[in-house]
Amino acid sequence: MLEVRDISHFYGKEKILDNISFKLPRGSFTILTGESGSGKTTLLSIVSTLLLQSEGTIIFHNTPKCSIDTMRNRHIGFIFQFHYLIEHLTVMENIKMVTKKSKREILKLLATLDIDTLAHRYPSQISGGQRQRVAIARAIVNEPKYLFADEPTGNLDSKNSKIIFDILRSIKATTLVVTHDSSLILEDDRILTMRDGQLIKG
Repeated sequence: MLEVRDISHFYGKEKILDNISFKLPRGSFTILTGESGSGKTTLLSIVSTLLLQSEGTIIFHNTPKCSIDTMRNRHIGFIFQFHYLIEHLTVMENIKMVTKKSKREILKLLATLDIDTLAHRYPSQISGGQRQRVAIARAIVNEPKYLFADEPTGNLDSKNSKIIFDILRSIKATTLVVTHDSSLILEDDRILTMRDGQLIKG
């Protein structure tokens, strides 16, 4: 379980997040939604350890005590809206640079995402949906306990967006995904909704 307790955050004197608390059950898939400017990305950045909160506590249960850097490197995966693949490296090389796993193991992972045939292509040679799948592979290759995604389908069409969300729902990690697209939310999804820096549902 991941527990967020009384998180607040300030940029200067402006309060961006106001006393937010929630729990994510182990292995759950949760969507964080809300209007633009509601604080979703700031909250996701804090929960994923990319940003230090001004107030409050984040507790990663069942994870050995370690530094933030170790936590981020060993136990957390993050998927951005833009894939951030290195253009002069192949798909295989982009993933190999973040893991000690063998090429055979990486190919097996790519096969589960239906992109194993693209292993030796460069990002410029594959589609946007395929690039985002590579970004997912890079985020989960080390089998993180926690996975965070910030608008991972923001640059994709509806067909590829659905594929990406189906993949995210299938991953065995405690997953929190930011999206503004209500068409991607299923009835069974856990939902956290933000407004003006506060959690109004969840």
